[in-house]
Amino acid sequence: MSHADYLTPDLITRALTLRDLTDPAQGPHAIQVLLDDIVGALSAEWRSTVRYVRDSPIVPVRENYDRLGYDPGDVTRARRYTRYISSTVMLRSHTSAQLPTALEHYGERTDVDELIVAPGLVYRRDAVDRSHVGEPHQVDLWRIRSAPDTDDRDMLDMIARLVEIVLPGAEWKVTDVEHPYTVGGRQIDVPHGGEWLELAECGRIHPDVLRGSGLDPERWSGLALGMGLERALMLRKGMSDIRYLRAADPRIASQMLTLDPWQHVSPLPIARRDISIVVAEEEDEETLGDRVRVALGDDADVVESLDVLSRTAHDELPAAARIRLGIEPGQVNLLVRILLRPIDRTLTSEQANALRNRIYAAVHDGPVMELI
Repeated sequence: MSHADYLTPDLITRALTLRDLTDPAQGPHAIQVLLDDIVGALSAEWRSTVRYVRDSPIVPVRENYDRLGYDPGDVTRARRYTRYISSTVMLRSHTSAQLPTALEHYGERTDVDELIVAPGLVYRRDAVDRSHVGEPHQVDLWRIRSAPDTDDRDMLDMIARLVEIVLPGAEWKVTDVEHPYTVGGRQIDVPHGGEWLELAECGRIHPDVLRGSGLDPERWSGLALGMGLERALMLRKGMSDIRYLRAADPRIASQMLTLDPWQHVSPLPIARRDISIVVAEEEDEETLGDRVRVALGDDADVVESLDVLSRTAHDELPAAARIRLGIEPGQVNLLVRILLRPIDRTLTSEQANALRNRIYAAVHDGPVMELI
């Protein structure tokens, strides 16, 4: 990777100053209430001790990937998915990055049954819509035991208890899934809107992860579960827009302190803007979303969604369109719909046009600019 692939100091500062809604020291939030309920229920079920881990979100690449068993060629390591600070340091892409070092704490201890709770922000490149953000909150819940007999029954009991706390009375199902740091991995799905929606993933801690942290798999075992906290809270409260979690509007912010069901707040008017852009053929909604968030900064929450309506390759365009767009081989023409709707103020037409132009300039790679 070149230096152009690394985060700038401004982007690093913005990431590190974003409020962590899981941290009581930064103010109360319903995410903390939900997490406390989960931790209390699991630790009571197991009669285990509890240990919270809150480390810096700046982590060595080795901790985020290598020590968790990710293959050197794994696609998740690519710049399009990972926010690198340098060739060896990154903003963590999952809170699991904290766990190999956390496991080193146990060493030669005996009679251990502990729930390790590792909550916080993680950093990704994601689409812009009402259910995704670039800096989601995640929690890893790992049960570590100084015994080798943790099995699938223990994992299924953990799943059942988790679902009951997050979504009391909800159905759930599991499907097999592979993680490099677990064995017997499962994906936990719950019903939502007539479909099954992923709530969390888990598995038994992989013996290689235990060995890498100085724990003999013949003496130690445990469970590893990771869950996105925004989705869990939105499902619990019946919310439809992830931006509500950080809203300053008193009608919304007051509802973000409890697990009470969401009370409808009338949405403000929406402004729609369609743009035709030229980008590299490998661009998609996730990478475009990341470019928009970087360009808009604190104004990014004004964008309700960014949807690609059509995608046309260079060779599929008529000659006249190629000339008009200035498109080159290896590029594509995208028709993108931008929906602008702040959750706490109304946009004027001029403000909507200015935001449209900022987004257009951030994502359009062609030589011909069409600003309004």
